[in-house]
Amino acid sequence: MLDSLPFGVIGLSEAGVVEIYNATESRLAGLPVARIIGGRFFEHIAQCMNNFLVAQRFIDEPEIDTIIDFVLTLRMRPTPVKLRLLQSAGHALHFVLVERAL
Repeated sequence: MLDSLPFGVIGLSEAGVVEIYNATESRLAGLPVARIIGGRFFEHIAQCMNNFLVAQRFIDEPEIDTIIDFVLTLRMRPTPVKLRLLQSAGHALHFVLVERAL
């Protein structure tokens, strides 16, 4: 079901390990799912998000449901996106949803 969504879905453990990486994000980012699952997202996969705007918020805020404008820059031409950050204290996974203007 997640693979049919028109936006990227990345589910992360509390340690920042990728548990969910949908087909849409894989296709648009050009990164195979098998290479991403189990990887440390902010340290090895999306270092451009390892900052106070994205990664630090998952540490500092126990509850997040916000949309931010962001520019992806790692391994690609700068790409403006909207990121929806989701985290709830009662759930093991937190999410980064990625919407690209197509």
